[in-house]
Amino acid sequence: MADYTFYTNPMSRGQIARWALHEVGADYENALVDWQAKPQALLDVNPMGKVPTIVHHVDGRMRVVSEAAAICAYLAEMHPEAGLLPNDGQMADYFRWMFFCAGPGEQAITSKALGFTPTPEQEGMAGFGSFERTVSTLEWWLKDRDYVCGNGFTMADVYVGSQIDWGLTFGVFPPNETFVAYSERLQQRPAYKEAKAVDNALIESMKK
Repeated sequence: MADYTFYTNPMSRGQIARWALHEVGADYENALVDWQAKPQALLDVNPMGKVPTIVHHVDGRMRVVSEAAAICAYLAEMHPEAGLLPNDGQMADYFRWMFFCAGPGEQAITSKALGFTPTPEQEGMAGFGSFERTVSTLEWWLKDRDYVCGNGFTMADVYVGSQIDWGLTFGVFPPNETFVAYSERLQQRPAYKEAKAVDNALIESMKK
């Protein structure tokens, strides 16, 4: 049995988790999920039936992690040899921006894609305030940095980078110089290329 069972669909946020799995060199087995017929094994460990979900098999026990940001953080912790954890000086930036994108960033992107724009009166209740504020804040942070935590790539870049990469691909994020340059740096990583190749091949096979 592989160390991890990876419940995913290639046309989902599972692409984020696959990239993270490849970054740490994890031994994993695919468990592809059909939207119309979710496997009972997935529902047993995650009643919402959401992907991605990973099951880490350790000493005969199952550790279940769902939510893409949590999966990224967990894998970095379980595989410190991959060198994707922040050092003490980077830790605040690492957690701040990973969870900024998991919270306000995710909400802003989804709302934009669905055509929802909060009124000025609603912005105080919406966790992201407005799409423009969220995007400009992220651009402000990355403007003079190669990566989320400065000059060194960490697991935070897998999650933050995935949000920006998706936003640029589907025309949700503005293709400004900061976002495009950041995304292009990430796309050169071998693990990014490997993971995308797997998901792209799966997507093509689903079309047949």
